[in-house]
Amino acid sequence: MVKEILKGMKNIKFKLLEVCKKVLSEKIDNLKSVVDEAQKSANEYGQPKDRYDSYRTQLLRKRDMFAKQYDKALEQLVILQRINPDIEYNTVQFGSVVYTKNKKLFISISLGEVPFEDDIFFAISPNVPFYKAIKGLKIGDTFEFRGVKDEILNVF
Repeated sequence: MVKEILKGMKNIKFKLLEVCKKVLSEKIDNLKSVVDEAQKSANEYGQPKDRYDSYRTQLLRKRDMFAKQYDKALEQLVILQRINPDIEYNTVQFGSVVYTKNKKLFISISLGEVPFEDDIFFAISPNVPFYKAIKGLKIGDTFEFRGVKDEILNVF
């Protein structure tokens, strides 16, 4: 019975990790398309017509802005790939799945709401204030964040 429960938890973490990778990969693909499109528009526009022509500069700024987001998304993918779904945790830490009375969390990267098997998990980064409030807690521990009390129901 215990082995089946542990296997189920590993399965949840493995599937959740795959869903997060898929969501992030789609984001990466979209950002790549936007960066390419902005570069294409700037190239098609050509050189500035005079020194007051800022349209090309705006196109290049847009490209650079999305390029930064693209680079950050690639970095997040590398971080996700560091998570080993086979590791079981007893405390809240990077790579753990956490059930509280109010939320279901995946401590990984900041993706926000992640739809998962008729449920919603929140993928959060270890850099957010909420994580700092629950870091190191174990099953049965209670905590308060922004005036709301909660309890850790499960960690794996």
